[in-house]
Amino acid sequence: MLYIAIALIVATGIAHSYLGERYLLIRLFRRDNLPKILGSAAFTIGTLRFVWHLLTVTWFGFAYLLFVALHAPVSTGDVLRTFGVVSLMSATFPLFFARGKHLSWIVFLTIGGLLLFAAAGH
Repeated sequence: MLYIAIALIVATGIAHSYLGERYLLIRLFRRDNLPKILGSAAFTIGTLRFVWHLLTVTWFGFAYLLFVALHAPVSTGDVLRTFGVVSLMSATFPLFFARGKHLSWIVFLTIGGLLLFAAAGH
């Protein structure tokens, strides 16, 4: 049963990113009335895009923990490592999509480092 749940989470994440990008975000970004934050709509577009796809990365982390749970009890270290990696991956999104102007990358990078440091003690 957990394999089905994991497959559904992964499939939903892929569909969410792909279909959302193709049918929602691209159409939204064609509008000429997007808010111009930090001088242009590019920051708005980048922020919306990275936040949209960030959800998929989080779902993949959750699916990974379920997969680990199939083979052994999930430890605190497993949770810390998984969300440490998810946080580090999350830091790359604002760096790429918003060219680092959205400062959440600093927070995600810090969280990821702290979680991985904590995981090393478990």
